[in-house]
Amino acid sequence: MDFAVIKTGGKQYKVAAGDILTVEKLSGYEEGGKLTFGEVLLVADGDKTMVGDPLIKGASVEAEFVAEGKGKKILVLRYKNKTNYRKKKGHRQPYTKVKISKIKA
Repeated sequence: MDFAVIKTGGKQYKVAAGDILTVEKLSGYEEGGKLTFGEVLLVADGDKTMVGDPLIKGASVEAEFVAEGKGKKILVLRYKNKTNYRKKKGHRQPYTKVKISKIKA
């Protein structure tokens, strides 16, 4: 298989075998653990392309858990004019890194 489009964490990702992907945090896995993405929207294999309606039945993408972490800090500022109201917050989004091992169609 050349590539596939999967859905996880409310987002869609184009993946190929060997890719390292940063997705929304997936809980319950340890380093080196296997996981499977069952929501496959599209699979392309050279000349053939299968598009799901909305998902492809029986298709899956196997991946290996690599690491967990937090993204860079972003600042969230709130400000109201003429009232001396200011609030500053920071946020770090958690993520999971996975390595795509196989695409099954």
